[in-house]
Amino acid sequence: MSQIKTCILGVGLAGLTFHAPFLLALPELFTLHSVLERSPSTPGGKLYQRFGVSAKVYRTLDQVLADSEIELVVVATPSHTHYEFAKAALNAGKHVLVDKPVTATFKQAKELGVLANNKGLVLYAYQNARWNADFLALKRLLNLPSSSPLSLGEVVEFESHYDRYRKSLKGTWKDQALPASGQIYDLGSHLIDQALILFGRPAKVTAFLQNTRGVGDPEVDDSFTIIFHYNRGTYSTYPLTVILKEQILSVRSPQLRYIVKGEKGTYVKYGIDVQEGQLKVMSNVKEIFEPSFGKESEQFYGTLENMETEDLPVRKSIWPSEEAGKYIELFKNLAAAIRDGKELAVKWNEAAAVIEMIELAMKSSREERSVEIL
Repeated sequence: MSQIKTCILGVGLAGLTFHAPFLLALPELFTLHSVLERSPSTPGGKLYQRFGVSAKVYRTLDQVLADSEIELVVVATPSHTHYEFAKAALNAGKHVLVDKPVTATFKQAKELGVLANNKGLVLYAYQNARWNADFLALKRLLNLPSSSPLSLGEVVEFESHYDRYRKSLKGTWKDQALPASGQIYDLGSHLIDQALILFGRPAKVTAFLQNTRGVGDPEVDDSFTIIFHYNRGTYSTYPLTVILKEQILSVRSPQLRYIVKGEKGTYVKYGIDVQEGQLKVMSNVKEIFEPSFGKESEQFYGTLENMETEDLPVRKSIWPSEEAGKYIELFKNLAAAIRDGKELAVKWNEAAAVIEMIELAMKSSREERSVEIL
């Protein structure tokens, strides 16, 4: 497989933490050809400062799109620019990897999907949380046969959190009332995506978005609760309630991640995936291949409580996160899709559905009612 010449648009947190390390760690698949950095302070820009790697530094998007050598464009710029930049790259004949949220509106997401399909290009959404160690462990648990003594049985309630504690603003574009801003687009994109992958499309949504701290623009949510309602017989023989929460003023360490209740047991999980923290301080991309990368500490393994019959006591056990988190698999799949036409692990219509659910949740909160999902 020949190397895919790639340009990263943006060298902030997303570009340097979530994309550059993996592109550099897979030289058999990718060449980090260039980056878009508007005002580099040094000749090599932030990429060279961080990793000691030389690549072309373009200052405008037009320069990137005019370079015929570039095959893949990674959109790692502020969220409100994703649609515009992805559309321009597709129109220039480039494959595109778009950070989440992929667009501000469902209409925009659908439009990009049609454009990529018409041009025969790969359009990939960076829903990397599918490769979190905690989510991999959860999927393994939910896939147990009902005959297993550790099975939760049919799930009746699923609760997923990305809580934090931060009283002040960060002073970035994320605090501004721009399209695709707020925590529902930021962290909500991950929670919604995971829920849809596990349980499919809900029947209706009830949501509450708010600026809990009362700082910054009141239109920018910093906390949310989203409730997906699944009718009896949709996912299981029971009605299913899915609760997705982000609370910015949550005093807890470690933070709650999952509570999953089934007819035969309950699963509780604390702590967040370690890959982001490891990537932020990584100086050598070879560390991605170390056994410790993405590996969750045993102290954060989830706990199970199971009951086989009502006349027997509850049995407690540990459910280990056996697999390490592995964002790198997304990039391997992306390369295989571009070079060999392999099926996308993150399909664009799935990413578009996340944006659709965000819009419906915002409507529910704004109109203070549950919204039916057609």
